[in-house]
Amino acid sequence: MPNNIGQFITKRANLNPRTEAIVDVTGGTRLTYPELNARCNKVANALRDGGLKAGDRVATLLMNGPEFIETFFGGAKVGAVTVALNWRLVADELSFILNDSGSSVLVFGTAFNEVATELHERGAGGTQVARWIHLGDATDRPAFAESYDDLLTSSSEREPEVTAGDDDLLFIMYTSGTTGLPKGVMHSHNTAMWSAITANATADTRYNDTYLICLPLFHVGALNPLLSIMNLGGTGVIMSEFDPVRIWELFDEEAVTVTLAVPAMLQFMLLTYDAEKHSHESLRWVMSGAAPVPETLIKTYESMGIEIHQVYGLTESGGPGCLISPQDALERVGSTGKAFFYGDVRIVNEAGDDVQPHEPGEVLLEGPQMMLGYWNRPDATAETLVDGWLKTGDVAIFDEDGFVYIQDRVKDMIISGGENVYPAEIENVILAMEGITEVAVIGMPSKKWGESPLAVVVRADESITADAVLAWTDGKLARFKQPKAVEFIDAIPRNPTGKILKRVLRDQFEGAGS
Repeated sequence: MPNNIGQFITKRANLNPRTEAIVDVTGGTRLTYPELNARCNKVANALRDGGLKAGDRVATLLMNGPEFIETFFGGAKVGAVTVALNWRLVADELSFILNDSGSSVLVFGTAFNEVATELHERGAGGTQVARWIHLGDATDRPAFAESYDDLLTSSSEREPEVTAGDDDLLFIMYTSGTTGLPKGVMHSHNTAMWSAITANATADTRYNDTYLICLPLFHVGALNPLLSIMNLGGTGVIMSEFDPVRIWELFDEEAVTVTLAVPAMLQFMLLTYDAEKHSHESLRWVMSGAAPVPETLIKTYESMGIEIHQVYGLTESGGPGCLISPQDALERVGSTGKAFFYGDVRIVNEAGDDVQPHEPGEVLLEGPQMMLGYWNRPDATAETLVDGWLKTGDVAIFDEDGFVYIQDRVKDMIISGGENVYPAEIENVILAMEGITEVAVIGMPSKKWGESPLAVVVRADESITADAVLAWTDGKLARFKQPKAVEFIDAIPRNPTGKILKRVLRDQFEGAGS
């Protein structure tokens, strides 16, 4: 039988029938591995009975919950390729991803009825979706959609025949590209399996751990922990959305042992922490990444008795890249550690040669969990995967002992609240506004989000205001991508070849912030 990620649930149902697989905090649902497996099988059989073939793409527009997990693992059993949509995106952005991926099925929740209806009304030009499956009450279900619950009620719990696995596609996760168009990162059953195995071989995760998942499952920072905990036979406690008050309560109520939160989340959590009310006795450590973790934040949590283990990775690496070990987390504050167990890391200069300690260079990653490539983007794949190494575009240094310290980004990506924001996408939207001749988007420091986009604009029409530019982006970009401020300038600085000198702009607008 091929290696199939859906079999994680099948095997755990057999090996650990009394263990809770998932706890849905919002809905109150608690499922053991046999109960979860039965529901995954129902989804698998419903999809196959509806005409799905191995390799077909199934998109999800769902908040965190059992249904996302059932669709992902159940779909995997019959060879479905999950396209997990970022529910913060607007209709135009979702339409592009659905069309680019060729998704034929969309599973969506009631919260997204409005955008799903808009996509449906666009017809064949808007998406290739032929089957719309709605999660929610019948009274809220659009007329064009089937009922998720009715499908499960009428479907069989039998184990479906597994006809996909190994190097077959498992999921496509879209990440914005420097050209302004999202790129679909392709992962197979094998790369996903190795992302879980190497995570569990490197991090201090254990059999019967309780892992709180508070990032959205369309993000690799949540999907990898889910795979890891299902692989180990532990329990996943699922928050539909991050809540900095509720998370402290859950640490105690569910005896959470491990979680992952981006630095912005950790900052929000500090604002709600009450030492007299909140217990975290079971919590061994918190993994944090998606952006460099401030040393002051690590030390503040250390004073509270909570270890922060900095992780480094990308969607392209399936999550795992580098991780600081428990033994080194407090001694090497600021380091993201070394490569995961089944992987390797290099730091190279522009000539491709390995750098010396404390010499900055680009981070390259290697391992069996690296992506297959970008969906329908052979050129971008060839630029990123070179001689078996993944070029990350991030700048780092080694110290004398081989510990990695992330310094900067070669690319101009902005990380706002743990979400990747690429300037080119914002620039393209603003340039479409009449009276704008040039624009460059840079990241500005934000106490709330870590970074926020700042638009530096050259205008032909002097009557254009900053508020007008901000209003123009509303509805054309997800809110976390929208610039938080606009500065006007006479000319965008460029080098002799025409490339925008964004470092000059960062220096010029260093005082900007939000």
